[in-house]
Amino acid sequence: MKIIIPMAGIGSRLKPHTLTIPKPLTKIAGKPIVQRLVEDIAGVLNQKIEEVCFIIGPNFPKDTEERLNNIAKSLDTKGIIVVQKEALGTAHAIYQAKQSLQGPCVVAFADTLFKANFTLNAEADGAIWVKKVADPSAYGVIKLKGGVITDFIEKPIEFVSDLAIIGIYYFKKGEDLRTEIAYLLDNNITENGEFQLTNALESLKQKGAKFVPGEVSDWMDCGNKAITIKTNTSVLQYALKDKENLVAKNVILENAKIIEPCYIGDNVVLKNSTIGPNVSLGMNSVITNSKINNSLIQEEVTINNADLTDSMIGNKVSFNGEFTSVSIGDFSVLE
Repeated sequence: MKIIIPMAGIGSRLKPHTLTIPKPLTKIAGKPIVQRLVEDIAGVLNQKIEEVCFIIGPNFPKDTEERLNNIAKSLDTKGIIVVQKEALGTAHAIYQAKQSLQGPCVVAFADTLFKANFTLNAEADGAIWVKKVADPSAYGVIKLKGGVITDFIEKPIEFVSDLAIIGIYYFKKGEDLRTEIAYLLDNNITENGEFQLTNALESLKQKGAKFVPGEVSDWMDCGNKAITIKTNTSVLQYALKDKENLVAKNVILENAKIIEPCYIGDNVVLKNSTIGPNVSLGMNSVITNSKINNSLIQEEVTINNADLTDSMIGNKVSFNGEFTSVSIGDFSVLE
């Protein structure tokens, strides 16, 4: 089994956090989003992963390849990195990994996390991960008959289904998908100027491929700041339920309190502060005279005299809640 992860988008809705770090490498509870995604997929597959192919953008930081290969190594598999030079749609992105599109494979777009209680039926021609949603008009949805997917509908105006496609797909024969995408590219078949995966899926279906749904119990998006903070909370809640140890042993507490669930990284110092609930705080950070809850804070951060909630703070930030002088770059927000 191969896993293909298109992740070349610039993450514009999550700026300024994505100006220096690709969104899929943003850490939630101590792990990059894309690492959590691959681990969740591995749990559903329940079989050996031959390789993970990451499709990245042309202007990603120099250490991106090393970081992605380390994620693959953590799963005891091989990492492959390819570059999508132009953003020409979902099908075009997947086709950059054409060498990996053979045999059984999973394609997963790297801006979402999920929880599932199903096991993949590897005998099906394909499977599409879906989640029931309250407002289907904002999503691509599927229609079912006898447990088999009959239609793909993009953002339906009238109700046809409440099963939204979350962006994760299984193909028994990756080479069949490669052939259909190549046809789209060779014949310049686009929608709104982009090559769309749904067109390839429709063609496969018309040729007899049977796709089944894989319904997930939770779908956690990482599109913008508010949603990413909500996802951080969900990940921490699941970790608490699973009794994971989220607080490093070398955390220093000086008249400080941690309210679960919280992820606290290595070498963090907390002085005269209350942290939590629902806070991720990266390694080598120092928090003094502060109260923080429902927030996602990265590594090597210094925070003083702050009262923060629903906040997202990047790496190597210095923040004093009593500021009178500031140095703030593009896309920064103080509320």
